[in-house]
Amino acid sequence: MEAVVGDVVAPEDLEKFERKYKAELSKGSVSKDTQFEYAWCLIRSKKSEDIKKGIVLLDELAQKGTKNEQRDYLFYLAVGNYKLKEYERALKYIRTLLKNEPGNSQALELEKLIDKAMRKDGLVGMAIVGGIGLGLAGLVGLAGLVGVAVAKKSS
Repeated sequence: MEAVVGDVVAPEDLEKFERKYKAELSKGSVSKDTQFEYAWCLIRSKKSEDIKKGIVLLDELAQKGTKNEQRDYLFYLAVGNYKLKEYERALKYIRTLLKNEPGNSQALELEKLIDKAMRKDGLVGMAIVGGIGLGLAGLVGLAGLVGVAVAKKSS
């Protein structure tokens, strides 16, 4: 699965499918196949702006696609969001796919990869929050001790 999410499009392929997409767009209508091919290339780009464009194109397709077509759209929406570290959104897409196809092994593998990344990022985030919490608790405790000392001195 890491090969799928780590796959990078060749620049000449991206240019080829972009030209095809723009040619159809200039004629007033883009086929689903052309939009998907271009979005798939964008998702595999190293540039986050390209990945975001790919996500927009795939989202448009997913909203009007058949159940069978949605499998690929949802899968690559999950891949694109994973690459952007939008793990919750990626999980939403992959779980929607799994709702329709609970036995889809690629989707199950991607779900595990997303969960693993969320745990890794979550643990790092929790460590930072935990450190801040301990620091604040220490300050509150210190303030309480100072308050008790002041109260005893006053009596």
